[in-house]
Parts: sequence; C-alpha cells; structure tokens
Amino acid sequence: MSTAVLGAAVRGATARGATAPATAPLPAWAERVPAFAALALLPWLAVLAVGHETPWVVLDLLELASLLSLDGLLRRRSPAAVLPAGAVALLLTGDALADIGTAGTGLPLLAAVVMAGCIELPLAALCLALGRRAARA
Repeated sequence: MSTAVLGAAVRGATARGATAPATAPLPAWAERVPAFAALALLPWLAVLAVGHETPWVVLDLLELASLLSLDGLLRRRSPAAVLPAGAVALLLTGDALADIGTAGTGLPLLAAVVMAGCIELPLAALCLALGRRAARA
C-alpha cells in the first residue's frame, strides 16, 4: 500500500470522527531502560575498541550519546525527547541491519538475527514509544 493511499485513509477516518487506536500504557520502569541500555553498551564498547573495530565503536558511541540524551530529556519530562528517541531507533535499526548484512553464514548470522530480534529492535521500538509519550505530555 502506498503512503499516499494510507495517508488518505487515515485522513478520511479522522474526518469521520475516528480516533487513533489506544496504546497500552508503558510501565514506570520503562523510562529507565535507555539509561540501563547506555550502561550496558560500555563494556561492549571496550571490547570493540580493543579489537580496533573503529566503525562499530563510532556507531555504538552515537547510540550511547542518543540513549543518554533520551534519558536526560525523559527525566525532565521534555517533549523534545521525541528527537533522540527517533535517533536511537534509527541507529539501532541501522546497527541491526548492518550486523545481519555483514555477518557470515551459520552461527555469526544466527547471533546477529537474535541480537536484532531480542535486543536492538525491541529497544528501538520502546524508545520510539517513550518519545511519543513524552511528545504527547
């Protein structure tokens, strides 16, 4: 479905009085996840730095900075949290795709898919939800 058709359907539904579907509220602890994810990145950054994996270190440093920015804005209840939330989601999604795309066959590919499906993409989705909630507050 093209975005033009989808946009027209959404505008038509809104014009008829339909509201956006309600989303489940996030638990209170969810706002602390970006800080914990940033903390969890530190040992991994050390491993990458020792292995001279400079491009991955740079990408993970960007993720770390975005996670810390998101955490700081969420603590302040700032609607601007939507911006680093989007940055985190973009970086994590790109990281997941790059990991899968550059993984070899067999176990490295399986590890990349598991990391993407169990950590990177769920964290990206949670950060987007946190940013959306902050923007609405």
